[in-house]
Amino acid sequence: MNKHCPNKASLFIIFVCMVRLLSYLYPITKKIKSDVNGVLEITWYNGKKHLNSKNANYSYGSLQRILKFGLEKIDLHKVRSVLLLGLGGGSVIKTLHEDFNFEGVITAVDIDPEIIKIAKEEFALQTNNKLHIICDDALNYVAQNSSTYDLIIVDLFIDTEVPKQFLEHQFWQNVIRLKSAKGCLLFNASLKTHIEQNLETVISYLKTKVYKVDVYEKVNDTNTVVVANSI
Repeated sequence: MNKHCPNKASLFIIFVCMVRLLSYLYPITKKIKSDVNGVLEITWYNGKKHLNSKNANYSYGSLQRILKFGLEKIDLHKVRSVLLLGLGGGSVIKTLHEDFNFEGVITAVDIDPEIIKIAKEEFALQTNNKLHIICDDALNYVAQNSSTYDLIIVDLFIDTEVPKQFLEHQFWQNVIRLKSAKGCLLFNASLKTHIEQNLETVISYLKTKVYKVDVYEKVNDTNTVVVANSI
């Protein structure tokens, strides 16, 4: 055997490094078809890998900055368990670990098996005793599950839209049922330039449940973020 011949792992590392360097000159995109989310794009840009839908960032771009903003409004020292509804590429999990030193248990739920596959294969997200990834409809999960969580993150988009079922009373009633007594909620609520009536209804409902509800509009110049803390 030629000792100077690189193995497959070495070739892969070299390839990734070349792609990363080239992405500073122009974006490099791979497209993947999803039955749930349509065409997904994995794009290398300025040395970083992003997951996008046709019109929105799903992970490791503006979305990561938006959810980090919301997490900064929460006392994570009191959080031991997180329910993440909407996985994407898993950038919020990376943010929790790297920016906030979170060491608790995270349960991530996503309806799209292609998204879960991408998170694992493209962004090296692996399950362990502190990270559980479940392929299920978030609507069904919150209705059927009985566990409680200190923090529930709701980040449920199809492209630029929050599906209407996640803005309805029954969904939020079930979400609140899964929140621990002193827990909190983080809702990436809208890409709209204004707060629509159905979102106003959700905010009003949360306020009736003895929450301090803070609404932040145009986070990162785009999204509305809702943070609800128990009083």
